[in-house]
Amino acid sequence: MIDKLIRATAKDDNIRIIAASTTNLVNAAVKIHECAPTAAAAFGRMLTAGSLMGSMLKSPKDSLSLIISGGGKAKGISVTSYADCHVKGYIGNPSADLPPNSKGKLDVGGIIGINGNLTVIRNMGLREPYSSKIPIQTGEIGDDLAYYFTVSEQTPSAVALGVLVDVDLSIKASGGFIIQMLPGAEDLLADLVTYRLQELPPISNMLAKGMSISQILNDIFKDMGLKILDELTPTYKCDCSRERVEKALISIGAKDLEEIYNEGKTEELKCNFCKTSYKFTHDQIGEILKNCTKKS
Repeated sequence: MIDKLIRATAKDDNIRIIAASTTNLVNAAVKIHECAPTAAAAFGRMLTAGSLMGSMLKSPKDSLSLIISGGGKAKGISVTSYADCHVKGYIGNPSADLPPNSKGKLDVGGIIGINGNLTVIRNMGLREPYSSKIPIQTGEIGDDLAYYFTVSEQTPSAVALGVLVDVDLSIKASGGFIIQMLPGAEDLLADLVTYRLQELPPISNMLAKGMSISQILNDIFKDMGLKILDELTPTYKCDCSRERVEKALISIGAKDLEEIYNEGKTEELKCNFCKTSYKFTHDQIGEILKNCTKKS
């Protein structure tokens, strides 16, 4: 089944909904990063959250970074997303794994940890990006994002993120949603949505049983005038290139570049997001150094 992200409203536009199935996206990412089961679940939740939040951006040129670091075995996860809901990301320790938690589920909160922060950075083409940081509440990511929306954006939100890892370490199902009550919505409406969400099975379980993201939304918002605004295809995509990597090499400065050149070795740089390797020979480094010196 193709991944799908839906933007919708309900109850006369009093409820904003963004929901997505991201099984293929997360599968692609965990294969690239060779994630252990618990790391795959944590990384997948972050990627799904990034895709959902990226779709809230106004301009195609805008980007959003989502970073969580709580002192756990995962050693931090960073995700960058864009308005078309494509994402890229990396996890500090893709081998991070723990026994199941007390509920018998993958212990995402355990490998994330709670001694740290969740940071959201929006780059909207201004002189400085907008950054907001909140202390981690549970490390389960969905709970932390719900807290972020309530505290930092004053928008009461329900956030659900789920990743089901199969026995062969592939992703059986992955998805999530963000549901927000907009200004003017009645408290009774929020109570009704909360009740329905509490009765809902985990989103990854519903997707694994063959339900589409559209069917899940129709179940939640039956009799609430669900209105689909548009549909997008979330993907895992890295925009690295040799030119970008060369610019990163130049950014270390002429002095360090000269030291690398004098070692006479081939320098290999690997992209954190897609693991593509870029090799620069001794002569190529010399040419970059020459151009760097000319500019300075």
